[in-house]
Amino acid sequence: MPKMKTHRGAAKRFSVTKSGKVKRAKAYKSHILNKKTSKRKRNLRKGTYISAAEQKNIKVLIPYK
Repeated sequence: MPKMKTHRGAAKRFSVTKSGKVKRAKAYKSHILNKKTSKRKRNLRKGTYISAAEQKNIKVLIPYK
């Protein structure tokens, strides 16, 4: 059976930690920033984790990461 191909869009957006959780960046940080507070923008810088239900789907897209 041939190797599975990595979904390149998913590989650029998600990373898998050593414990197996899938990390992602937060949205709403690219434009229209003047109406957002400094606190809100600061908190958007931090990464977050994908929910357990979505993790299975993402791991299919990035099998070797």
